[in-house]
Amino acid sequence: MKTTGQPQTSPTGPKKRIRRWQKGLIICLALLLTVSAAFLGYGRWWLADRLPQVEGTLTLAGLKEKVEVLRDGHGIPRIRAENANDLFFAQGYVTAQDRLFQMDMSRRMASGQLSEVVGRDTLDQDKFFRTLGLRRAAKASLPEYSDRAKKVLNAYAKGVNAYMDKAIREKRLPAEFRLMDYQPRPWTPVDSLVIGKYMAYDLGGRWKGQAFRHTLLQQFPKKKAMELFPKNPDGPTVIQQAQNSSLHLPKLLSAAVVPHENNGSNNWVLSGDKTESGKPLLANDPHLSIAAPAIWYQTRLISPDRKVSGVTFAGVPGIILGHNEQIAWGVTNVNPDVQDLYIEKRNPDNPRQFKYEGEWEKAKRIVEEIPVKDGKTVRHEVLITRHGPIVTEFALPEKKNATALSMRWTALDPTTELEAILRFNQAENWSDFKKALTYFHVPAQNFVFASKDGEIAYRANGLIPIRKKGDGLLPVPGWTDDYEWEGFIPWDELPTLHNPEEGFIATANNRITSEDYPYHLTHTWSAPYRIQRIRDVLNRNQTFTKEDMQQLQTDTKNLQAQTLLPVLLKELPDTSLRPLEKDALQLLQKWDFQDEVDQGAPLIFHLWMDELTKQLYRSIDEETMELFEGRDLITDRLIRQAGKGKPGIWIREAGGLKQLAFQSFRQAVHRAEKLQGDNSDQWKWGQFHQVHFSHPLGDIKPLHLLFNREAIPVGGSKMTVMAAGWNKKSGEVDHGASWRTVIDLANPGVSYDVVGPGQSGQVMSPWYHDQAVPWTQGQYHPTRMTPSDKDETYRLNLIPSKKDSSL
Repeated sequence: MKTTGQPQTSPTGPKKRIRRWQKGLIICLALLLTVSAAFLGYGRWWLADRLPQVEGTLTLAGLKEKVEVLRDGHGIPRIRAENANDLFFAQGYVTAQDRLFQMDMSRRMASGQLSEVVGRDTLDQDKFFRTLGLRRAAKASLPEYSDRAKKVLNAYAKGVNAYMDKAIREKRLPAEFRLMDYQPRPWTPVDSLVIGKYMAYDLGGRWKGQAFRHTLLQQFPKKKAMELFPKNPDGPTVIQQAQNSSLHLPKLLSAAVVPHENNGSNNWVLSGDKTESGKPLLANDPHLSIAAPAIWYQTRLISPDRKVSGVTFAGVPGIILGHNEQIAWGVTNVNPDVQDLYIEKRNPDNPRQFKYEGEWEKAKRIVEEIPVKDGKTVRHEVLITRHGPIVTEFALPEKKNATALSMRWTALDPTTELEAILRFNQAENWSDFKKALTYFHVPAQNFVFASKDGEIAYRANGLIPIRKKGDGLLPVPGWTDDYEWEGFIPWDELPTLHNPEEGFIATANNRITSEDYPYHLTHTWSAPYRIQRIRDVLNRNQTFTKEDMQQLQTDTKNLQAQTLLPVLLKELPDTSLRPLEKDALQLLQKWDFQDEVDQGAPLIFHLWMDELTKQLYRSIDEETMELFEGRDLITDRLIRQAGKGKPGIWIREAGGLKQLAFQSFRQAVHRAEKLQGDNSDQWKWGQFHQVHFSHPLGDIKPLHLLFNREAIPVGGSKMTVMAAGWNKKSGEVDHGASWRTVIDLANPGVSYDVVGPGQSGQVMSPWYHDQAVPWTQGQYHPTRMTPSDKDETYRLNLIPSKKDSSL
């Protein structure tokens, strides 16, 4: 039989060829590893070479006298200067050392200038912010500031530019500039103010809710649409007028930058009667986006006329939140209705004219020139009516509809928040602080206050409009004066509380006024669960310590689950559950309602709520859902009403609460199985719910390997005091308390803080990510205003190269 087979070879032939092949592979791998190691080593050296100087001596033009910069083990600077010019010059210089790229990105985003360095991908975003005009508003605000505040802004800008010039000259700009192939332009006072305007937008956005409700009335019957309103409108006229607009807002606004709905915070203050030290305790944890670097920058500023410690936004001088040696203060968001959308009727013969009181009025026209990297400069037309800029045509400027929406917003007027901040820093008592608040206009905030003399106080402060008609629920007619603003709530009538008998004051973006308060503030208070948990703890019959406050800031008790779970569980069938579903049910039945990383029940509950929401609103398209303001609270209300035997239209059309609960529970268990396997004992909330502290360039592979760190499990959720909101699909925690602080007024020279993920934005800095794990685990470090050999580990002396009498 003829056969075929392998070529005939000697017994040793194949072995020798294999050995030569292996040897060649080893040599190639060795060369590859050598080159990679050399490249990696060079890369690390190149990045480390861009780290700022934090020790020794630097000679800088612009200083009058020597400035001392001490940094503690977390890189938090203590800047000591002999005069205001040097203090704020040094603050600008030191902040730029740590956060220059973040500062540049912040001013570019707010100013609509990202496309100049990114390209066409950000063009619509730039058009949106050019349309809003945050930079125009910042420029208009600058003349309203006192000479003293202007000098502070100028000194800060000179300090930023001193670092920037040195880094450019020495070719040591932060790595991001090299990777994006551009150099930052000089810093100006307007750049600091525009960052403040952006934060006002981030915390003051109510326009999307009006757009959502307008769209609901177009797409659904009135009764069904109104079930998703925070409350019924005051009259049918407003609803009818809103329906007259033919604009498809989800499409027109799909490229708009929408603030995170859960932007808010916790704060509280206790009188000395409730504390172990006998002096007030203050706690604050602002909830904003979580990323690297952190939104907040921690600093201590020391000069003959001030001694203040706390945090600010990188790019803004002074201390926005913090304490001095006499007082401490903190904020949460009021969530006020300070933005109104007006339906404008366009002249069919002149697209730049709009009707008002029977006459055609010409809108102000501004042409914005937007440079685009690797492309041509784009000319963008902005039309501004008597109410504000037209905001529905920035993405489709060539399409001029018969109607358009303009936006009236308090922050587009000249405002003076920095003036207030500088006065906060030097206030010595409640009277001083209240006077400073008269300069704080946007965003409206819940301020809590404590002083060394034992006073505690609260105030909702900011410009909140009084409307002639309407209450901010829907877009209103712009062609009549019926819906104009008639000024703002009088300053003396804003909600205020001083030394209450209860012995504490707390806010968590919750309702702060009773039904008989004569003015409208907002429709969109946050769900009551965080504030209820805080109040439950603070009402205990005990005296509290700073450690108790830290524990409360990281409390993971989920009162929403405790409220809704019994309602939902009783709707599950006794039979028909699969084995894994029965296991999941047992996890929920035994749950202590703590959203802890090592528990499986929180995973099931939050996936269940997510799946239930998807099924409940499946008839609403994705673009419209992006505008759904107050969704969590409205869904919560619909479930509770249905549990009481009063299901609304949305619940009934989803098959009733029983079917909705069962089907969404089944889908939640299926998702848990796909995510973490079919053994429910191994399910962990922290395996899904993790924080990455992602860098803006970390979305670009392989740069994520450089800028992003390994994900860390974290407890809490949107509904717990330890706020930790997450991406619904990935589980990535992207929102929460980027800074936490506790201050005992018995010793106001020290605070207990954590900034996640760290103080520095320089990727190779030891302070880039050193507070990430402490942030997830509820750990704090002391920050002292008085130098201590124990805490201060780095000393940099800034020496003037010549006298400068500019300030």
